[in-house]
Amino acid sequence: MEKKKALPILFAVMFLVMSGFGIIIPVIPFYAEEIGATPAQLGLLMAIYSLMQFIFAPMWGRISDRYGRKPVIMIGILGLSLSFFLMALSNDLWMLFVARIIGGTLSAANMPTAMAYVADITTEEDRAKGMGMIGAATGLGFIFGPAIGGLFSQTSMSAPFYVAGILSFITSLFVLFVLKESLTEEARTKQGAKRPSILNAFQGTTSVLFILNLFVSLSLAGLEATFAYFASQKAGLGIAQLGLIFMIMGFGSALVQGGLVGRLSKKYGEGTVIQGGMIVSIIGMALILTISSFTTAAIFLTIFGMGNGAIRPAVSSLLTKSSQTGHGNITGLLSSFDSLGRIIGPPLGGYLFSISIGFPYISGIILSVFALLLFQVYKAKSPSKSLEV
Repeated sequence: MEKKKALPILFAVMFLVMSGFGIIIPVIPFYAEEIGATPAQLGLLMAIYSLMQFIFAPMWGRISDRYGRKPVIMIGILGLSLSFFLMALSNDLWMLFVARIIGGTLSAANMPTAMAYVADITTEEDRAKGMGMIGAATGLGFIFGPAIGGLFSQTSMSAPFYVAGILSFITSLFVLFVLKESLTEEARTKQGAKRPSILNAFQGTTSVLFILNLFVSLSLAGLEATFAYFASQKAGLGIAQLGLIFMIMGFGSALVQGGLVGRLSKKYGEGTVIQGGMIVSIIGMALILTISSFTTAAIFLTIFGMGNGAIRPAVSSLLTKSSQTGHGNITGLLSSFDSLGRIIGPPLGGYLFSISIGFPYISGIILSVFALLLFQVYKAKSPSKSLEV
């Protein structure tokens, strides 16, 4: 299969995967509450999924280096499908927790392996474009998935989980019959013999990029956890308006990742894109503090989302360029840092919000400024041409 054909196929796979995942997002709180979950138990139910991904993403990345990308992607998608069906059949809270643990453990394979797949099939010049397309597929899946879930929830609370399970299973068949392996037998043998440890991946100047990604994830997770309450108090916005705002933000982020990141990285280098993304996200976060209406909330949140969306693909591109082998090891560790941000971000954002409604956003600005300064250290010490302005 030509490499040019592989990227659109992978885009379709990740869009379907994230659509299936997005289907259950708006339903889980009500479904768990119907079973008898308290707000604290619901928070734990959401967090345990990210915890499993934090633990297992590096492992799956390393496995994909040794045994190939395609089988690991299939394991991740089938794991999602299994977890969705288990959730649909759950009639007690412990069953939901088991389903989430299984889903988090197995689906941790999806994102790092997809990014490693992109690194396998793209040249260094086009790496950021490929990473951006995966980000765009993820963003679009999270836009369409919740809308589908909301529609099927009108039939029954368990219906969205069955739909998500069926969609994920169909996606696994699509991978089986259409997606070709990107890692040659020779490359697998080489990477299996020279598998770098996690500690080797997290060393030197590249460690700065992992920390930077953690700060970006923390800021986004803190915003997502508190923005509904913030917008309600500042601008009197309701659930329907907030859903539309996040949809607009998602489209803006997907547009940047799918259309601009690759072009800008090729012309100016990933370093410039990362710095620009951080500056735009800082401006957006600061503007969010001043929202007063639906229009200002939509515009300012979209500015933040576009800046934030540009960072991850460029960081992924730089990291995979730093290691010609072991792409799965690198992307697995990066996904783990993403998950760590999603674990810490919501409770931290909620705590800061309880002190003052603006604190989650002020702390996000501070974290982003610190990340920007950290990147200057990386830029000064890295010889990579990708950092050229």
